[in-house]
Amino acid sequence: MTKVGILVGSLRKDSFSKKIATNVAALFPKEFEIEMVEIGDLPLYNQDYDDESNAPETYEIFRKSMKDIDAVLFVTPEYNRSVPAVLKNALDVGSRPYGASVWDRKPAAIISQSPGNLSAFGANHHLRQSLVFLNMPILQQPEAYIGHVANLLDENGNIKNEDTRKFLQTFVEAFIDLIKKY
Repeated sequence: MTKVGILVGSLRKDSFSKKIATNVAALFPKEFEIEMVEIGDLPLYNQDYDDESNAPETYEIFRKSMKDIDAVLFVTPEYNRSVPAVLKNALDVGSRPYGASVWDRKPAAIISQSPGNLSAFGANHHLRQSLVFLNMPILQQPEAYIGHVANLLDENGNIKNEDTRKFLQTFVEAFIDLIKKY
């Protein structure tokens, strides 16, 4: 069974990113195991922890969990035209200690969303830069930028726009094709 980890770049309990991630998780076929990976409890990365063999337990749990993941879906908002700190921190924690990155050669896909017009375009592309450096093959097409996200969700957090749901199904199918190549 292929295991896909979903990392959400928002900690807010009613986050649009979490709602989109939950909707997208349901679009994967049964032969995929989907795991929402918690990243909000990771202390800010400090290399001294690894250099002194004193990494926080949360680092070790996260790193072990990510080693068992076959592919990663990132769902994120944009903060100040970039990636939220919690998501960048998770990338940093997982990429260390040097030479032991949990990200290497794991297929990745990105969905960015915002309540406005720009659809978190800046966060999506900043995240792509980091993933290229981390040697993660990234889904190129279709790109997933979800604008006006609040208008796409019903009161229960479900996608109510059929065109958006169909687009996200196409996105998941393309991601599955990428995963199968690795």
